[in-house]
Amino acid sequence: MKKFFKDFKAFISKGSVLDLAIGMIIGTAFNAIVKSMVNDLLMPIISLMFQGDISDQFFVLKGTAKYVANPTTNVLELVKSSDAVLLFWGRFLQSIIDFLIIGLTLFVIVRVTANVQKRAEERKAKIKAKLAGGEEITAEEEEHVEEEVSEDILLLREIRDSLKETNLPVEE
Repeated sequence: MKKFFKDFKAFISKGSVLDLAIGMIIGTAFNAIVKSMVNDLLMPIISLMFQGDISDQFFVLKGTAKYVANPTTNVLELVKSSDAVLLFWGRFLQSIIDFLIIGLTLFVIVRVTANVQKRAEERKAKIKAKLAGGEEITAEEEEHVEEEVSEDILLLREIRDSLKETNLPVEE
């Protein structure tokens, strides 16, 4: 049992699992925003063409069905015969609209992120080319170079500096 929890802890503390969990939470919140945009902003405009909520639109394939106002609640209710077969094309259209908006939004986010990463890589390549050519770099460019230095290199630099302080011979 102890090994099970140890393995579970190792699994859960991997970065990819945490990234996935964060992505799921953000995705759920994003879905709520998109649903609200579709249902509260776009669908009322589209519903003007159909004289009602588009998700309530249907074809009667068999039997009879219609929306009737309930006199006590003043709400439309679907009244259909017991043998009625309905094709709710409005719900399907609503799902397609949701999908297209979510897909377009995610595409834009991924595209912007990729462009930002590409520009950062190009900037780093230019700085490395300047350093390789022996050119001077600006303070801003130097900050970007320092950000790229790994923890191992920083640790090695600290060890080197410590050895210099103790006056031991150090190779550069």
